[in-house]
Amino acid sequence: MENQSQFKIELEQEEDGRWIGEVPSLPGVMAYGSNRGEALAAVQALALRVLADQLEHGEAFPDQLLNVSFVAA
Repeated sequence: MENQSQFKIELEQEEDGRWIGEVPSLPGVMAYGSNRGEALAAVQALALRVLADQLEHGEAFPDQLLNVSFVAA
């Protein structure tokens, strides 16, 4: 059985010019970048690390294949 999960990424530019990306459905998953692209890449990488950790510890998606996609909001 396959579990398809789509994660929304919220991107916002801070007053100091940096960009921050956040995945609201994954608590604590937020990352900065000097531009929009860097923030987007950094937050996706962090989200994948969090999901991998959850899989390794049996905290999410047990006994299922996982299909992940991201959508920038």
